[in-house]
Amino acid sequence: MDAVTYPDQAVIDFCADDVIPLRVQADAKPVSGDYNVKWTPTLITLGPDGKEHYRTVGFLEPQELIGRLLLGEGKYYFDNDKFPEALAAFAKILADYQGTAAVPEAIYLQGVCQYKNSGDPMPLKAAYELLEKDFPDSEWTHRAYPYRLIG
Repeated sequence: MDAVTYPDQAVIDFCADDVIPLRVQADAKPVSGDYNVKWTPTLITLGPDGKEHYRTVGFLEPQELIGRLLLGEGKYYFDNDKFPEALAAFAKILADYQGTAAVPEAIYLQGVCQYKNSGDPMPLKAAYELLEKDFPDSEWTHRAYPYRLIG
């Protein structure tokens, strides 16, 4: 990722504005052991308390990296019941990072956040329908499958 992804201007700008990047060698003890890093690159989204909210392993192209970083940001907000902020992160993925692997999970989590924020189950069904239409073979479509029965 040093040759392709990290030097990309969009990645540089995103990291400067949205995250606090920390690079640790995979064999740097105790950090690599504390976070169970077994392969590089391992990218982990941590909250201010050091708690893990998202992880991805392996090479990512620039757009994929930014999509995954936004997914981590959204999952941090989701895990902390900050649903409007989570929805904003997922909406940014859907608006700006179409074609990345982050999109199906963002659709799924967007439906879940909308439900948890409002109590209305219809966003769950809408998420399933969108996933079924656009990503029929995605694991997120399979996870949302029960929502087809809503209302």
